[in-house]
Amino acid sequence: MTDFWVTEAMNGFGMTVQVTEELCRCQSKFQKIEVYQTVKLGRMLLLDGIIQLTEYDEFAYHEMLTHVPLFAHDSPKRLLVIGGGDGGVLREAAKHSELEVMDICEIDAEVIEIAKRFLPSISCGYDDPRVKIHIADGSEFIKDKPGYYDVIIVDSTDPGGPGTPLFGEEFYRDMKKALRPGGVIATQSESAYLLPEIVKRLYLASTQVFRSVNYASIAVPTYPTGTIGACVAGDRDDVTQIARPIPEKLSKQLRYYNSAIHQAAFANPSFVKQLLNS
Repeated sequence: MTDFWVTEAMNGFGMTVQVTEELCRCQSKFQKIEVYQTVKLGRMLLLDGIIQLTEYDEFAYHEMLTHVPLFAHDSPKRLLVIGGGDGGVLREAAKHSELEVMDICEIDAEVIEIAKRFLPSISCGYDDPRVKIHIADGSEFIKDKPGYYDVIIVDSTDPGGPGTPLFGEEFYRDMKKALRPGGVIATQSESAYLLPEIVKRLYLASTQVFRSVNYASIAVPTYPTGTIGACVAGDRDDVTQIARPIPEKLSKQLRYYNSAIHQAAFANPSFVKQLLNS
């Protein structure tokens, strides 16, 4: 079969990737799911036409979304992942031996099954015996977990799909209630180049609820604009600071995250600072 090109187009930006084979295309109850074999980037997952990951650079996104909040907490024992059906956040979280609970709440069971079938290097996160899967709406699930988790990570799709309820202030207040004292959250918070209004909305929602809030930039080449961000927040003095040492064994397993990048990710350019403070 002749190579062809798959394009994500959104908000005046786009990303076009050369592929060799369509591995999966289906419509779940919630969204269209596609997996392709690409020429240069390994396998690629799209939801509703939006690139979620490629095997080439997914490590950057998953390491930062996971290790920044976990190392901003001095003693995390209980973790909740909302979304993240591909398993990448779970894979990274499993490197933290101190975690006792690793819950994941994913609304679309088909994403999990397709990831397990086509993306084994990522979905291996489900192999950890600490993982418990909950197929549910994350915005409703956390309402029944008051004061339970130390860290909540929201690996959501973009607003407009099944992840829409995860972009409102009410959800952030419910996350706060679901945390134990000193808890930390990290949420997928879009690119300040691509969706500045979403970045500002999530940052402001966080500041209404948490004592320490900041926006971390992550370089991911296969996302339109080449960047994405995470809103990191908590009832702590400063979530931009590492709260405990990174074990040498864990550090050797990482390709993107380290202590310097933890702090550097929060060194936002002036236009982002103006956006967040306006």
